[in-house]
Amino acid sequence: MSFIWTLIVGGLIGWLAGALTGRDVPGGIIGNIIAGFIGAWLGSLIFGDFGPEIGGFAIVPAIIGAVILVLIVSFVLRKMRGNNNHRHA
Repeated sequence: MSFIWTLIVGGLIGWLAGALTGRDVPGGIIGNIIAGFIGAWLGSLIFGDFGPEIGGFAIVPAIIGAVILVLIVSFVLRKMRGNNNHRHA
């Protein structure tokens, strides 16, 4: 049950990061879970573990890390789409 709880919390973190940035996380629910896990890792790496912990995630750095991740991914995807459009013109 703890694994399922971890997946749910990771998905919520990824969803919240997408909502805060106004950008969709690619991959739907799976993308949200992945963004939550990677964001939590990135946030704890940069900011450490502080604040409340739910499902094995320090929530504050996890959300900040997921927001950073979503912004980076959306920037890279936008640049890739822009480069593809210029090649065909």
